[in-house]
Amino acid sequence: MTLSRRTMVAGAMALPALAPALAPALARAEVFAGSYAPRAEAIGDGVWMVRGADAPILFKNGGAIANSAFLATDAGTVLFDPGVSLAHGTALATLARRTTGREVARVYVSHLHPDHAMGAAAFDPAIVHALPATREGLLRDVEGFSDAMYRLLADWMKGTQIALPRGDVAAGEVTFGGRTFQLLALDGHSGGDLALLDHATGTLLAGDLVFHDRAPSTPHADLDRWRRALETLQALSHRQLLPGHGPPDTGARAIAQTRDWLDWLESFLREAVTRGLSMVEAGYTEIPPRFAPLKAARYELERSVSHLYPALEAELLPAL
Repeated sequence: MTLSRRTMVAGAMALPALAPALAPALARAEVFAGSYAPRAEAIGDGVWMVRGADAPILFKNGGAIANSAFLATDAGTVLFDPGVSLAHGTALATLARRTTGREVARVYVSHLHPDHAMGAAAFDPAIVHALPATREGLLRDVEGFSDAMYRLLADWMKGTQIALPRGDVAAGEVTFGGRTFQLLALDGHSGGDLALLDHATGTLLAGDLVFHDRAPSTPHADLDRWRRALETLQALSHRQLLPGHGPPDTGARAIAQTRDWLDWLESFLREAVTRGLSMVEAGYTEIPPRFAPLKAARYELERSVSHLYPALEAELLPAL
């Protein structure tokens, strides 16, 4: 695989820092015996969720940290977010068949990040669908993602090849196998964020536009656009919401929690820049007590400083 500097940098920025984890991961790969064992939990009539680990991407969890969902239809199972690797996507396909009694017939990829997208390698590209912006982002960055994920996850990624979804999804109603969905073409967490509302159950699959009891990640974030996307989701009538990470929500708590973190994060980072704090100092700041329930809060704050601080310094600090 030939990598450009741009794809290497883009892939690395979207993932955890690799240096501390790389050597242990490669050492353990020699005795690798891991396998994915996803579990499906019914959350509505013909709807199941598969919970990801409430943790960063680590060798010990195989990168299976994102939530996925199955929706049963007369034409086969719809899988929303196919996981992180060929093996993970294959395990989800097996679980879907066992759970719904039908093969996966359509796959939706919510956005370009590896924990949601790279498991598409387990499926015929003809059934994998995403927003045009997601396909464009993968065309730009997926080689860097792939290289970084292989370095971090080693044998978990064995056989995972770049698999590009069709960039054919547009906002609007879609009926598949007798089941009708509303597809929402949004952005903010990334350049293209797909959400799906199942009309039969009122279940909103929000992807990484919404995090619940887990701090949001920001490698490709536009915070203003993200907040506007949250307003769109908030205004959408739904019975329950499955976030990209964390437990399902039957109220409006997850959207409000995500918005609260983003508001605080931007306000704090702007203040830190104007106070002249270094990136290291900003990363070690005290996190407000109200965010105590959020998993990976310190980890994501440090990552967000690395993602967002340089642009804020360029905007807020006068050139000398």
